Amino acid sequence: MALMAAAMISAALSLPLEAKVTMPPFFSDHMVLQHSADVKLWGSAEPGVTVKVKASWKGGRAQTVADADGHWSLTLRTPGPGGPHTLLISDGDSLTLRDVLTGEVWLCGGQSNMEMPVGGDWGHVNGWEEELAEASTHTQIRLLRVAKRISAKPAGQIEIENGGWTRSTARTVDPFSASAWFFGKEIAARTGMPVGLIESCWGGTLIESWTSGRTLGRMERFRSQIEMLQEMPDDREGRHLLFEEQIARWEEKMSKLDYAYTDGRLTWAEPGLDLSGWSACKVPGFLQWQGLSGYHGYFWMRREVELPASWAGQDLELRLGTVDDDDFTWFNGVFVGHTELCVVQRNYSIPGRTVRAGTNTIAVRVRDGGGLSGILGDDGSLYLRNPATGERIPVSGGWHCRETVDPDKTPPFPIDLDNNYNGPTTLYNAMIHPLRDYRIRGVIWYQGESNASAAADYKRYMPALIRDWRQSWGYDFPFYYAQIASYMKPQTGPEQSAWAELREAQLQSLSVAGTGMAVLIDIGEAGDIHPKNKSEVGRRLALQALYGTYGQHGVPSGPLYAGYAIEGDRIRIRFEWAEGLQSADGTELKGFWIAGPDQVFHPAAARIEGGTVVVSSPEVDNALSVRYGWADNPPCNLVNATGLPASPFRTDSW
Repeated sequence: MALMAAAMISAALSLPLEAKVTMPPFFSDHMVLQHSADVKLWGSAEPGVTVKVKASWKGGRAQTVADADGHWSLTLRTPGPGGPHTLLISDGDSLTLRDVLTGEVWLCGGQSNMEMPVGGDWGHVNGWEEELAEASTHTQIRLLRVAKRISAKPAGQIEIENGGWTRSTARTVDPFSASAWFFGKEIAARTGMPVGLIESCWGGTLIESWTSGRTLGRMERFRSQIEMLQEMPDDREGRHLLFEEQIARWEEKMSKLDYAYTDGRLTWAEPGLDLSGWSACKVPGFLQWQGLSGYHGYFWMRREVELPASWAGQDLELRLGTVDDDDFTWFNGVFVGHTELCVVQRNYSIPGRTVRAGTNTIAVRVRDGGGLSGILGDDGSLYLRNPATGERIPVSGGWHCRETVDPDKTPPFPIDLDNNYNGPTTLYNAMIHPLRDYRIRGVIWYQGESNASAAADYKRYMPALIRDWRQSWGYDFPFYYAQIASYMKPQTGPEQSAWAELREAQLQSLSVAGTGMAVLIDIGEAGDIHPKNKSEVGRRLALQALYGTYGQHGVPSGPLYAGYAIEGDRIRIRFEWAEGLQSADGTELKGFWIAGPDQVFHPAAARIEGGTVVVSSPEVDNALSVRYGWADNPPCNLVNATGLPASPFRTDSW
């Protein structure tokens, strides 16, 4: 027994002691610290205890005392690029962080095109198999993935996938952001420095979700919602009860404003409504392009659909494509669902008790926060389906619509924090704010598709987010972003384009110092909002960083619109980064349109003269405006000598 006890004591002493000192999960083995910088380290310990940090590099020592709440922080000067290093953090017991590199740390944010993984389970990018096969050879690239979370208030803690930083292996690269991965590979290869990539993104998200309440609270549109979030309970049950109370109060206010109510009844949702005074509209399509230009707030949309007798009493499925921005949907006067966010497919279950032979009514209340709105998608994505037989009846085509509430009087809609991941500031609070003291070199960003219907707002939101994040970190780091790629049906004539307007907003955001934009108009896919050529996305973002941050010679961008001059019946366009202007495919320049005082655009002939392009058309005698690439999916082929494409632009503001 004595020998057994001695053996147990000896074994216990040989085990590593659990440290009292703790640190956030992004301080871990395999991490990358920004090189040649004063980096902040922090965590928790017993109040009043001395916390010491000893790094394996020369002069890597610092200490501090935990405050009365047990919080501690200190600053450590890092050496030049290299490693691996070791950090020993001790408050009497020790915590050791191993295989630490000092190099370049980049935060990679945005929505699904930044989130799209190298391999993953929802889309393989071009060359993914080769990337995974060689992933483990990139020993100088380290990866950190922030877990998807939302928070009503700025969070003190953050959740990290995989327990912290990881080395590059087939397993860790497979689910990682492809755009970020290819960017990191290029930076590591061209600079010879270790690279740490922090992925913090979420598909289908709005830019305002990634912006702090500090910034949004200064905008009238968001002020009430930010105040609502401040009152949000921490527990799920409390939040649910508060949300139900807020919805009841909101609907009570709406009943006094919304023309859809009659004597307290929501009559516009019921069958048999007199549609005198309603406008005819086509679905799918933006309502603002059908006579409601400039309006935002609430719309009602109705459609009658004829069902066969065999469908009566059958449970059905209603597919409504996507709705910009949010919808509340009724079938024969029975509420069947509500969905927020313009990129989410609507799929509602229709109970059989509501289904009748003959005429049935679909009523949709659309909430639009600004920009364009309506029921969207394509004809094939809008239908009623009988699951028992698989039969479908289209619900696209002719609908009726009507404005209902003055947007200036509309009460702000409550935020369901447990089901709506896209409320203003909620993603910033959970996925960005806790990172603000982790030293980074800069940010790469790929987002905008979810804001495409509100480009005028995006012109304010994008610069606001850049300045907001820089304020959070306390210094003006470089911010490089991707312009959204081409998507949807190829252009066949002059068109109004929400995506073109969003690209313009991104182009104009270059007015913020220390920014750069990767133009992707040539690598989109008509049938996929997630183009798979992510290696070129990463390369073009890296070109911006290599030029703007690392001072390497080269051309970081394709031609960018710089101004114009009217020369009689033609217009001359000037560009930045215009050396070697040419057609990408050797054919005549495509994608140029020109208009006169009537504002009707005609296909234009465009020819290169030095660093300019001269645009004209025999249909236009008094030229006033040129547009290039002004469509969702335009045929563009203007590039410079490096083969980088020109950004779409327009010379007017019509």
